[in-house]
Amino acid sequence: MSRSLTDTVATPSAAPRAWLAQRIFGMPLPFFALALAVMVVAIATDTLPTGMIGALLVMMLLGELMGFIGDRLPVVKTYLGGGAILAIFGAAAMVYLEWLPAPVVDNVTDFMKGGGFLNFYIAALITGSILGMDAKVLIKVGSRYALPLCCAVLGASLFAVAMGALLGFSAQDAVVVIAMPILGGGMGAGAVPMSQIYEQLLGQPASYYISILVPALALGNVFAIIIAGLLNGLGKRFPGLTGDGQMMPGVDVEEPEHTLDLGKLGVGVVAALMLFTAGQILGTLVPLHPYALMIVLVAALKVLDVLPASVTESAAQWFQFVARNWTFALLFGIGIAYTDLGQVIDAISLTYVLIVFAVVAGAAFGAGLVGKLVGFYPIESAITAGLCMANMGGTGDVAVLSAARRMSLMPFAQISSRLGGALILLISSVVVPLLFA
Repeated sequence: MSRSLTDTVATPSAAPRAWLAQRIFGMPLPFFALALAVMVVAIATDTLPTGMIGALLVMMLLGELMGFIGDRLPVVKTYLGGGAILAIFGAAAMVYLEWLPAPVVDNVTDFMKGGGFLNFYIAALITGSILGMDAKVLIKVGSRYALPLCCAVLGASLFAVAMGALLGFSAQDAVVVIAMPILGGGMGAGAVPMSQIYEQLLGQPASYYISILVPALALGNVFAIIIAGLLNGLGKRFPGLTGDGQMMPGVDVEEPEHTLDLGKLGVGVVAALMLFTAGQILGTLVPLHPYALMIVLVAALKVLDVLPASVTESAAQWFQFVARNWTFALLFGIGIAYTDLGQVIDAISLTYVLIVFAVVAGAAFGAGLVGKLVGFYPIESAITAGLCMANMGGTGDVAVLSAARRMSLMPFAQISSRLGGALILLISSVVVPLLFA
C-alpha cells in the first residue's frame, strides 16, 4: 500500500523533471530559455547588436525553437517537412504579422543578402558534399541526371496544361505565366531575367511581368517544400521507393563519417570560400550561374583527384558542422528575407493554386518516373530533379532538402536550380514567341 502511495505521489513531479530535462539545440531547457530571454530584452530595449551578432542570435534561437516544435507536431513532422517548414513560414508569419520589429527584420535581411550568409552556407554544402563523395558516384549519377531533369520540365508543362484545360485557363498562360517562372531557378536567376525576356518579346515593361511571375514562384516554392515532406513520409511507408539519401542502389552520396579535428574545420572554411570565389571568377568568363560553375569545378577536382586527402576531409567536416548547427537558423532567415507571405496570400485563388500545384506535382512525377527508368530511386529523383527545379533556387533547395531530410543531395539540387534554371530561360526565349505569335 505504501509503495502504491509513493508511486502516486512521485508521478506528478516526474513530468516537470522530464520537461526540464528537454534539450533544444543541445542546450538544457533553462539555459535556452535564459538565452531567449536575453534576446527578447535586447529587442525590447533596442540594444540588440546589429550585423552578424544580432542577426545570428535571432536566427539561431528562433530557428531552433521552431525546428524543435515542428519536429514534434504529429502531422507536420511526418508529412509537411517538420521543423523546416515551420522555421520558414513561422518566420514569414512573424514578419507579416509585424511581431518582429522592423530593425530586427532589416538586420536579418541584410545579413542574409548583403552579408552573404546564404552563399556562405551553400558554399560549404556544395564543397563538402561533393568532395566527401566517392568519385565513381559522381560519374555514375551525373551521367544519367539530364534525362529526369528534362522530363521534370515536360511533366510540369503537361500537368499545367491539363489542369488549365479543366479549369478554363489557357494553355499559353498556364505554361508561360505559371509553369516557366516556377521552373526558372528562383528570383535573381529566374524571374528577373525572364521578365526581361518577356519584355523584349511581348512588349509590356519588365515590372509588369515581375508582378505576375512572383506569386507563381512563391506559391510553387510552398508546394515544393510540402511535397518534399510528403515524399519523405511516403518513403517511410514504402521503403522500396527510396534510398534514404542515395540516388541509386549501391551508390551512397552521403559524406563519410570523419573523426572530428578542430584544425581541419578552418581548412574546410578556406576550401569552401576559395572554390566559391573561383566560381565567381569563372562566371565572368562563362555565361552560366557561378553556382553551376562551382559545382562543375568542384566535381572536376574530385574526379581528377588533384586535391590532397586532408583538404577533401576538411571540407567534408566543415560541411557537417554547418549543416548540423546552422540549418534551422538559415531557414528562419529565408523566411524573413526571401518569403513574402503577403504575395503567397494574394495569389490564392482556387484556379491559380490548383495550376501551381499541378506544375510542382508534374515536375516531381516526371523526374521520379524517368529517374526510375534510368536507375535512380524515384523519390530521390523526384526531390532533386523535380522539386528542386520547382522551388526558389538556392533558398528553396535548402528548404526542400531539409523538409525531405536529405541535405546530402545538395549538389544535385543545385544542378537542378542552376543549370535547370538556365535551361528554362533558353526554353522561354524560344517558346514564348511561338505561343503568342
